[in-house]
Amino acid sequence: MNVEIHPLAADRWDDLVTLFGPIGAHSNCWCTWWILGKEYGEAEPKDRRALLEKLTKDEQEPGLLAYRSNAPVGWCAVGPRQRYARMMSERSQNYRPVDETAGNWVINCFFLQKAERRRGIATMLLEAAVDFAFAHGAGSIDAYPLINTTQGADSLFVGTVSMFERAGFVEIRRMRQRPLMRRTW
Repeated sequence: MNVEIHPLAADRWDDLVTLFGPIGAHSNCWCTWWILGKEYGEAEPKDRRALLEKLTKDEQEPGLLAYRSNAPVGWCAVGPRQRYARMMSERSQNYRPVDETAGNWVINCFFLQKAERRRGIATMLLEAAVDFAFAHGAGSIDAYPLINTTQGADSLFVGTVSMFERAGFVEIRRMRQRPLMRRTW
């Protein structure tokens, strides 16, 4: 399968909009649930979209886009932990940092066109996200995939434990159905 993966830069914004479609990926999330934290519920869909667009236009490259036949087919959010309010809160049982966050990055979301699922694109995005994070100074990369994958494909936006294990991640803490998995440089 001929798949190309590129960081989300300003010149690729329209491709992300195409991929996410009229409902902003999933219920107008625009991949900001992790970024906004508790303010997410108060933000309008247009504000969520504007936030992700601002990160993109400010050259923060908030994730990676996968293309097949020059069409966008997949997305993976990756970035420094400090970008994600929900993952910096000490009150969060599941997502709070377990140690020093300097140099710690997070892979927290995948979105694939339905027709492109189960073709290995998420795995390709994961591998590219690891390379991207380490190339940009990450010392470690965390993820919170699901253990129980019987909840349906739409719940797999965080990936699966087995996918991360194959990519060299190891479990360092478990809270319910969300283990914290890490890969170090």
